[in-house]
This record gives sequence, C-alpha cells and structure tokens, in this order.
Amino acid sequence: MRSFLPAAVWLAAALPWHTMAQSDAAKPAPCRGSEHRQFDFWLGRWEVFTPDGKKAGDNHIEAIDGGCALIERWQGRGGFSGTSLNSWDAGSRQWRQHWVDNQGGLLQLAGGREGPAMVLHGREPSATSPGVEVRQRITWTPQPDGSVRQHWQRSDDAGVTWSTVFDGRYERPRAP
Repeated sequence: MRSFLPAAVWLAAALPWHTMAQSDAAKPAPCRGSEHRQFDFWLGRWEVFTPDGKKAGDNHIEAIDGGCALIERWQGRGGFSGTSLNSWDAGSRQWRQHWVDNQGGLLQLAGGREGPAMVLHGREPSATSPGVEVRQRITWTPQPDGSVRQHWQRSDDAGVTWSTVFDGRYERPRAP
C-alpha cells in the first residue's frame, strides 16, 4: 500500500498538466492572424543607407516567440546601437514598439498599417524644454525594388510642423 500512495500522488499531480497539454495542442496557434504578419516586410538582414548613399548601419529584424513579436538589432556607424521589441497588441488593435539604445534612449511607439506603410507614433515630455511634448512618427514603407524606407520625424509644436530625425533606405546585403 505504501508504494501505491506515492504513485497515486504523482499521477494526480501529473494529470492536470497532461490534460492542459492536450487542450493547448487543440487550440489554434497564437499570432497566426493577418494582423501579426503586417510588419513581416521588415524581417531580415539589412544594410541601411542615408539619402546621400552613405551607409548608416546594419539592422537585423527577426520574428521571435512563435511569430508573436519582432526583435530589431541595430548597429550604426560610430558605435551607436539599439534594440526594439515590436508586437501586435490585440487589446488596443495596434502595433507597439519599445526601443532602447546604448545612449540611454527610450522610445515607445504605437500605430499600424496605413496603406502599404507601417506608421507608429509616440509622445513624450521634452528632455530640454519643460512643459513641451515631443511627438515622434516613424514610417516604414516597402519599395517596389524590395527595399524599405524608414522615415523618422519629430514635432515640438503638437504636430503642426515636423522635422526629419532619420531617413534611411534598407537594402538587402550584397553578396561579397
């Protein structure tokens, strides 16, 4: 009887996990909807160039966690680097990006598809002008040749005027 009791306790503890594993297998895979694929045009390895043709850096964007998120790893010229985590937020029905970099920068954006482009917006207090709100807008637009244009803008006057922070052309690396 003593040997039966530990086996019964083990079976009782294992049964809910086994039942849960079976029910999870029957559920449709998460993050397979079309909204989760809206930013897939940005996936891959890229060389990024400024409008005058100078190389700005390299970027690698990959799907992680079963396609539920994209992680960006940026390595710019001069040692500037950063990482963003991007995902579809089903609750707010928009994409969210959380960016951090090696200069202490933090940027939080949200938005979605506008035609063929992905457009994300953010607002934050100005670091240099108390009481001023800075607006950020980044647009990623796939181009007919397979490249992607990223245009980052900011406004210090509630969106009346916008200035370019960064304008980059993402191109697939050329074979050596």
